[in-house]
Amino acid sequence: MEKPSTQPLIHPETRIGHVHLKVANIERSLGFYRDLLGFEITQWYGEDAVFLSAGGYHHHIGLNTWAGRNVPPAPRRAAPQAARRATRSRWSASNHGGSPAAAFCVTL
Repeated sequence: MEKPSTQPLIHPETRIGHVHLKVANIERSLGFYRDLLGFEITQWYGEDAVFLSAGGYHHHIGLNTWAGRNVPPAPRRAAPQAARRATRSRWSASNHGGSPAAAFCVTL
């Protein structure tokens, strides 16, 4: 097992504009992000993606089923492995509506 680093991997003043999440079920995910946390829907992208915001921003959270609807969750052991791969990889910035954002995908 790897020893945790004592060096921060990300600068403490980093701000994240928005994240995109791969989900198995959009309606169930809306039950959490919209109904429980209070984010508002800003736009649907067909039936496979929805974008949510707080305070009028174009979107803070994108939810999509592009990996498949109602797919089973990844094994729990996959999350730490994915995090290690992400920190060792080069991520290129992309432009999302005028604000640069690194593209990370999280499967819930």
